[in-house]
Amino acid sequence: MPHFLILYSFVIITFSFFFCNSTSIPPTTPLYGLSYHINCGSSSNTTDSFNTTWLSDRFYTGGVTAVVSEPLRFRLPSEKTLRFFPPSSYGKKNCYSFPSLPPSSRYLLRTFTVYDNYDAKSRPPSFDVAVSSTILFSWRSPWQESTSRDGAYSDAFFSIQNSTTTTTDLCFYGFATDAPVISSVELIQIDTASYDASTTGDNVILINYGRVSCGSDGQWGPGFTADTDRFGRSWQSDIEFRTGPKDYDLVHVLSTDNEVSGVDREPDYFPMKVYQSAVTVSEGALEYELSVDAKMDYLVWVHFAEIDSSVKKEGERVFDVVINGKNVSRVDIYKEVGGFAAYSEHYMVKNLSTSVLSLKLVTVVGAPVISGIENYALVPNDPSTLPLQVIAMKALKDSLRIPDRMGWNGDPCAPTSWDAWEGVTCLMNKDKRALVISEIDLGSQGLKGYISDEISLLSDLVSLNLSSNSLEGEIPSGLGQKSLIRLDLSNNQLIGSIPDSLESSSLQLVLLNDNLLEGQVPEQLYSVGVHGGAIDLSGNKGLCGVPSLPSCPMFWEHGGLSTGGKIAISFSCIFVLCVVLLVVYIYTRRKRNDYNFGLPHELMSLAAKRNKYQRQKSLMLLELESQHAKGFPSPFTPQ
Repeated sequence: MPHFLILYSFVIITFSFFFCNSTSIPPTTPLYGLSYHINCGSSSNTTDSFNTTWLSDRFYTGGVTAVVSEPLRFRLPSEKTLRFFPPSSYGKKNCYSFPSLPPSSRYLLRTFTVYDNYDAKSRPPSFDVAVSSTILFSWRSPWQESTSRDGAYSDAFFSIQNSTTTTTDLCFYGFATDAPVISSVELIQIDTASYDASTTGDNVILINYGRVSCGSDGQWGPGFTADTDRFGRSWQSDIEFRTGPKDYDLVHVLSTDNEVSGVDREPDYFPMKVYQSAVTVSEGALEYELSVDAKMDYLVWVHFAEIDSSVKKEGERVFDVVINGKNVSRVDIYKEVGGFAAYSEHYMVKNLSTSVLSLKLVTVVGAPVISGIENYALVPNDPSTLPLQVIAMKALKDSLRIPDRMGWNGDPCAPTSWDAWEGVTCLMNKDKRALVISEIDLGSQGLKGYISDEISLLSDLVSLNLSSNSLEGEIPSGLGQKSLIRLDLSNNQLIGSIPDSLESSSLQLVLLNDNLLEGQVPEQLYSVGVHGGAIDLSGNKGLCGVPSLPSCPMFWEHGGLSTGGKIAISFSCIFVLCVVLLVVYIYTRRKRNDYNFGLPHELMSLAAKRNKYQRQKSLMLLELESQHAKGFPSPFTPQ
């Protein structure tokens, strides 16, 4: 007989040819302003008969669209199309990445999954579904025939804590060659305090293992009827879960059209319809059984309302709540809230020994009554990759132009039960709270990009192999983590110099051969080969400065001027500048002297007087000589 297994989820089977009212119904306004209803595989927005607007397919990382083989059998447009992810083209891991969800927020995630032999192979796939780092649902082939043909809804509540990541990922991981499928995805923001979040904590996901409306005649809620639930929850009839009493004549259904108080209130916003019907018995105990995974703990919510108008005071209806044989509570609804008022209790169930969770209501006074049951598996969030290392890996994905076939989507390392990104090895960090990248092996993958500077954020990287690709650009200066032991960048088209940062690492293997590197090789890096390691720098015509390579020109290293060369040029420039300044100074002084070449004014006056005296003296002597020639006695001649 075909077997269908779905872990961590409660499957709600849709019904073929389900009648739905096409009357216009006011849409339910999201409580917190954010909701996505994505019709996977659809190329346009649509509005269904319940006035829900379904968005065209978006936020996906890859995949192919398809239509179910019998679309007329499905009630809603969101159930007729799908997206599937063939691993040969898109890798084993593909995601829907929701952008910019507010931090410290809480959501209902609801998916519809259907196969309906869309690929004509008559073999439903095996795959897992995870939100961020934690697996929610597991589908294993062969599926139950009705589920394969009609599809199933699954849902869970999860929280987003303060995070540096920019997206929230819903990821699908296919096993072997199977292609995961998804027909619709809904994400609805809810109250952060809902379902006793203060006790369970933000680090736990609540996965629906059963949401039952007692006394209802069928499934109701968003996608099934016009009845509203502000959280987008759908409820199903309790008939298939009720195990006692065995005599159905002892079971009685109560219902009312009267309003019930205390409903649709924060933080849980339980809808009124849950409390307007109930189941009671005329004698004996009322019993229910829900299938569970014994390895997990559960949060059980039980809903009550006294809608029997014959009960008019406290003490008239009292009963015990017994879960897996343990009496967890004694309930008197009228005593707690009175008549026609909603009342709920919840209990934590741990250490199960079987795969069945039993709920029994045992009479104390009168007869027990119940309106609804919810059962959620408490699944702790699995460790995820350190946010900074996620940033680094996504930057490398872009810079290295990683092909779609390698499936580099979602968290690089998580969930831990899945393979990490192809070519990536991860380890738990020292405090066992997060995952880190330890090895990247992408040799001979036809990569044609460059190595992103963000690789410096991979502080735990031990081995990096990007050999035999067509990578260009320079080796990032941030590559040189102390953890790095093996580095193989051979047979690429890398240019520039070898960064000094590699000297600070713990390298034992360095293969940089057959690139376009140039400049002086750092001495400490070359010493790797001397101290028992291995280094190969051949095939780089521009490298120099170590044995087996040419000597570097004076004042030249790493493809440029060395520090000494820069200092020498600086001093030379200073000397030349000083000489230029001296020449300018001398020239300026000379030019000033040429302009004021005449003697000072005082010296010119003295010279003029002297010249005048000499002329007068000369004239006097001429006159005396003239008189002497005429016979006048000379004053200088003795009488």
